[in-house]
Amino acid sequence: MRLNKLLEGIEILETRNALASDVKGVAYHSKRVEEGYIYVAIKGYKTDGHLYIGEALEKGAIAAVVEEFSDLPIHQIRVANSRVALSRLGANLYGHPSKSIRTVGVTATNGKTTTTFILDRMFELAGFKSGVIGSVLNKTGGRIETAELTTPESLDLQDLFSEMLGNGITRASMEVSSSALELYRTNDIDFDIVSFANFSREHIDQHGSFERYWEVKSSLIRNAKGSAIAVLNVDDEKIASLREQTKAKVVTYSINGDDGDILCKGVRLVKGRANYQVIVKKDIDLGEVTIKKGDFNISLGIPGYHSVENAMAATVIALADGIPVNIIIDALNSFKGVERRFEFIFEDDFIIVDDHFANVKNINSTLSTLADMERNKLHIVYAIRGNRGTTVNRENAEALVYWREKLGLNDLVATRSIGAVGWKDEVAPEEEQVFKEVISQTDLRLKVFDTLEEAIGDVLKRVEKDDIVLLAGCQGMDRGARAAFDLIAGIRPEIDREKLYYPLERRISEHMDQL
Repeated sequence: MRLNKLLEGIEILETRNALASDVKGVAYHSKRVEEGYIYVAIKGYKTDGHLYIGEALEKGAIAAVVEEFSDLPIHQIRVANSRVALSRLGANLYGHPSKSIRTVGVTATNGKTTTTFILDRMFELAGFKSGVIGSVLNKTGGRIETAELTTPESLDLQDLFSEMLGNGITRASMEVSSSALELYRTNDIDFDIVSFANFSREHIDQHGSFERYWEVKSSLIRNAKGSAIAVLNVDDEKIASLREQTKAKVVTYSINGDDGDILCKGVRLVKGRANYQVIVKKDIDLGEVTIKKGDFNISLGIPGYHSVENAMAATVIALADGIPVNIIIDALNSFKGVERRFEFIFEDDFIIVDDHFANVKNINSTLSTLADMERNKLHIVYAIRGNRGTTVNRENAEALVYWREKLGLNDLVATRSIGAVGWKDEVAPEEEQVFKEVISQTDLRLKVFDTLEEAIGDVLKRVEKDDIVLLAGCQGMDRGARAAFDLIAGIRPEIDREKLYYPLERRISEHMDQL
């Protein structure tokens, strides 16, 4: 591609050593550079890409996008922000593929993954070829791959959309994280529908403040194009305030009140799974689609109160996209969930629930559901959150303490998850300390183990008939299910091993199925 074509829409401050004309590709990592590539030097959290311009030059780079000039003999294009430039370079390189796909961007503190998976189910049942981009997997129509980031880097994101388009995908559901928004990864994604389902404290240490987290998170709605549709949960006052701050057409919904255009009423749990009624208060004209006034009943196939919130977000998005009500009903009833989202992974004489237990809102939803379930004792194995700062770990500990009496919880087992996480998720001493300090102010008996195997093994030695074991935690508990199954297989040889390990066979992180 001609360099001037690749640079369209990028504000260039100045250039140096101008020689390059044709470019064969783009890379933001020096090790991915090939002959004829343009290298984008990004200042990251751990290192500065400008330090690797020399390596990129040695590997064949013919140009570099920089924020600061180097003395090296390579064509350099200086910009104010390399990440912004990378986003546009990727879109130009791949021909802006998201413009040819009906694209849904889902943001929330909790539930992004489940919401996108439900949408994928709805779209597929409606006869569309559907793609997914998120924290668990990326589904592009030709393959499924495990995800490294909730929202991929902008160049990789354009590559995924290009692959989707080539595979005939017409609908795409995408998780949009606050990190991706702050790092400009989604700048050049053409969203047709955007959704904001809930908002609570998370990533505070990363963004610097709660206010900055909100500013970044809400930008998905505030920056939506005029022809887009914004789906907002108005139970949250801050989210409700976005009605007047976007050019998009707005559809609102409420689960706990009457303020939304679409309401959720009469929620009741049957064996942990919710039944409820969806009420559309009036006809909602969205241009190409009109959501008709009426009501219909939902029986969810997945457990938990929090599943109602995720299902309602997906329902309103689907209605706004013109998906028939009967398809929505069937999809929600047949959908069996996402790995580690209040997932029942073992149901025998006792139950094991696996949940990512990310933050206070998620914890409250999970524990309120468990409080309503019939059981003997509840055992919690909690993976302390690593590299998330003291604020999140303090608040998570306080949430556990809040629920201890309602759950009849006397003991709590925690783990540092050593050996089960990479450096990005290692528990810092101050994170462990603040967690312990909160628990120590109660009568809860706390045990902290180095590894998942030790922590889970401690609980399995004490589990009794009709007990529930909760494997709770984000990255630290990702390998908890396998650890639990290995331990159960060792102490209960009579259990069918194929049936025991079956939940792992469905996990994209454990077993890569090719489409």
